Amino acid sequence: MPLQRRLPKRGFHNPFSKVFALVNVGELERFESGSKVDVAALIQSGLVKKIHDGVKILGNGEIKVPLHVKANKFSKGAIQKIEGAGGTAEVI
Repeated sequence: MPLQRRLPKRGFHNPFSKVFALVNVGELERFESGSKVDVAALIQSGLVKKIHDGVKILGNGEIKVPLHVKANKFSKGAIQKIEGAGGTAEVI
């Protein structure tokens, strides 16, 4: 029996999948009101350790300070919460 038939076949790996560094909206409370939050600021604050294919902002948590957030992707809930607090969400 050939080797490729003897070895077990396990799962599937999508070679085209993208891996994003995830940040929740509630974690953005540590920034000052009116500040610009981009990828460099997230790395400096320690919220993001490694950027794979970009940064995605998720809608978990609450935000009360207006921020100008720049990221690669946003969830719909995150955009609503950021703009509801008086800030802006910009896709780069």
